[in-house]
Amino acid sequence: MPKKSKLTQVAVRIGTAVGKADRTAHKFAKAGSLAKKELDDISKQVDALKRQLQKTSKRLRSALQ
Repeated sequence: MPKKSKLTQVAVRIGTAVGKADRTAHKFAKAGSLAKKELDDISKQVDALKRQLQKTSKRLRSALQ
């Protein structure tokens, strides 16, 4: 079996490094989109709680008068 040339060995190492970097970038992108989705859900919950608090405070004011 013939030996691989130095150029082939270097090309394989470069390809491996690029693949690892790409995989890491995809992981971070996926984590970022997941965090954004969770943040959107939390902001919707906060908005719903604000509306609920406004309704409750309005009822309380009218009950106290």
